[in-house]
Amino acid sequence: MEIFKYLEKYDYEQLVFCQDKQSGLKAIIAIHDTTLGPALGGTRMWTYASEEAAIEDALRLARGMTYKNAAAGLNLGGGKTVIIGDPRRDKSEALFRAFGRYIQGLNGRYITAEDVGTTVADMDLIHEETDFVTGISPAFGSSGNPSPVTAFGVYRGMKAAAKEAFGTDSLEGRVVAVQGVGNVAYTLCEYLHKEGARLIVTDINKEAVKRAVEAFSAHAVDPDDIYGVDCDIYAPCALGATINDDTIPKFKAKVIAGSANNQLKDTRHGDIIHEMGIVYAPDYVINAGGVINVADELYGYNQERAMKKVEQLYTTIEKVIEISKRDGIPTYVAADRMAEERIERIRNSRSQFLQNDHHILSHRISR
Repeated sequence: MEIFKYLEKYDYEQLVFCQDKQSGLKAIIAIHDTTLGPALGGTRMWTYASEEAAIEDALRLARGMTYKNAAAGLNLGGGKTVIIGDPRRDKSEALFRAFGRYIQGLNGRYITAEDVGTTVADMDLIHEETDFVTGISPAFGSSGNPSPVTAFGVYRGMKAAAKEAFGTDSLEGRVVAVQGVGNVAYTLCEYLHKEGARLIVTDINKEAVKRAVEAFSAHAVDPDDIYGVDCDIYAPCALGATINDDTIPKFKAKVIAGSANNQLKDTRHGDIIHEMGIVYAPDYVINAGGVINVADELYGYNQERAMKKVEQLYTTIEKVIEISKRDGIPTYVAADRMAEERIERIRNSRSQFLQNDHHILSHRISR
């Protein structure tokens, strides 16, 4: 991998390699773009097949966070960390504190949070060395478990998508097929059930399915059958890449809106469902409730304020749909365009400000 060529191609700002021999820390911090503000993105701990695979993951995820934070209306850029190691065996206080010192050394350019393979307890250890960390224990003024907030954002975004597809945002009587009933999806089901939607659920965890059936009078189907059920809305809330060549021909839903990451197996699948007339709420936009929630910690966490911001995901999905129709493009492209337009506006205004500053300074010197 030619690192500088890759950084230049996607306009990354910084790639930081962190090593601490004593604790065994091997971490990579990728900062993609800080036009809107400091880079915010979680710390992932994973057993990567190679160092190159770890670098690629950090870079890909950091760029994704730039778009996610920009689309969510946050004054934050995109970054991500990967720690190479087995989260079941290689964690230690020394490792996370050493990593915290590296974050502190970036002096606020990067703010972290938990991600795959890391926990609130790990963030608390990082917090021993730096304040540039979110998702810490509520005892420190944190927001706690982000799942309910993410679910609320998905619910709001789903209503906006439904309005486009059905002419009304009411979900009463709508059939929603929910794939996966983990923490986020279970709370989403609560919102849907309360509004009078009819639920079809599936999960590889039989207990999770049983719980949803009993609580919401949901109809359970086998995992492979969820794609072809007769429903109004398909809500992917588990695995990524479930919108693919095998599943698309089975879809009867008019709306796809769920909490899972990377729902499109390939971008062309976004083109196909757009041509089919399915209203797709892009995943990184609709599932941004969690990052909006932890970002509020930077101002001294206020739950009411955070929930009001998450509620606005309804308007954000409306904007994505508006751009999609305006430019004749699929919604996944429209979401990227919305994020890019916002970043470009701020970049241009900053550039203009610096030019004015330079002009004033030159004028003073010439006098």
